[in-house]
Amino acid sequence: MEIFTASDGEVIFKKYSPMGEISQFSGQYSEVLSRTSGMPVLITDRDHVVSASGIAKKDVLERHISKQLEELMENRENYVKQKGGSPLFPIDNADFEASIAFPIIASGDISGAVIFLETENAVPFTETEVKLAQVAAAFLGKQMEE
Repeated sequence: MEIFTASDGEVIFKKYSPMGEISQFSGQYSEVLSRTSGMPVLITDRDHVVSASGIAKKDVLERHISKQLEELMENRENYVKQKGGSPLFPIDNADFEASIAFPIIASGDISGAVIFLETENAVPFTETEVKLAQVAAAFLGKQMEE
């Protein structure tokens, strides 16, 4: 929680997000991931989507993450969609389905997640996309530690 005072003496409370500090960087990273994989990519903090690529940004930016994704992150679990498995819908009240999700861990704390979304034409992902998501989550976590 950050506390600010306005010039008129008003006190402003703002929830602090470490991912907010690297939001420009995460935006560039999500663009590169999306172009490389051909899949839509989201990067979240613990509460909201902070960057997106390969999908209309107005549909996802600043949207709350789902309880399902919160639980996945809290349990420090990875998600890779399995045929016949339970789907993961990472954004609250939205029909976007995840193919892959990895939590971002910085200094032992959960900071967010890297998510590759299902494509409209359901192009199957490969082990390459799984590794890209894993590396992206590890890299963003390391960036936040420095």
